[in-house]
Amino acid sequence: MGVIHKVLRGLEKQVLRGLGKGHGTRSIGAEIATIARLLPPGPVRLCIDIGGNVGNYTAALLAAYPEARVVTFEPSATNIDKLTRRFTGDARVTLVPCAVSDRVGEAQLWADTPGSGLGSLTKRDLSFRNLDFDASETVRTLRFEEYWRDALEAAPIDILKLDIEGHELDALRGAGAAIAHVRAVQFEFGGTNIDTRTYFKDFWDFFTPRGFALHRITPFGPLHIARYSEREESFTTTNYIAVAKGAA
Repeated sequence: MGVIHKVLRGLEKQVLRGLGKGHGTRSIGAEIATIARLLPPGPVRLCIDIGGNVGNYTAALLAAYPEARVVTFEPSATNIDKLTRRFTGDARVTLVPCAVSDRVGEAQLWADTPGSGLGSLTKRDLSFRNLDFDASETVRTLRFEEYWRDALEAAPIDILKLDIEGHELDALRGAGAAIAHVRAVQFEFGGTNIDTRTYFKDFWDFFTPRGFALHRITPFGPLHIARYSEREESFTTTNYIAVAKGAA
């Protein structure tokens, strides 16, 4: 690669990061602050953390909204043990040891190591990163709509966070009628969507007919995405917030 191309590649990376593409999850606190900036003022009573991992997002939600209740879904046995130890005695947290999907049953959870943050219901090909997805365990899956109706009594949801390594769209489809009662959805999009063959346009087509406005989290604050373009299909780790229009 010539010098000019190296310079241009470096500039490209910085410009994309400035636009939020590849900005990733560098600060959970900044993500929650961005949600707070987009939501109208008012109490936050119920938050859903789908893909809880070891509980860092759940803890950040509790720090930002001490009066809120957080329901955390996590299928990995390794992480369920860590979450249980971390939140035992905190009545605000409900742990659900399941994967959230568009169907009820069982599935294989694949990862490079047990409890990895890369764990996915798809066996990813990360050989280009010298990672083998050989660790697996059988986990239970549920549809969020049934849990919301039966366990949460169809309560309104202020914040729903999704970070389940390429299966966010499955979880959204399984949310059914519940999605109409959510004020804000934060979801991750990135390389794992290559493995699951899902695209940003799929999220655009899901959210916009349901009255949500989409925003990309950037280092400089939320960037409203007014219309879809192929340029939005960036598979470096990027976070989005969908806010229900007229959320109150």
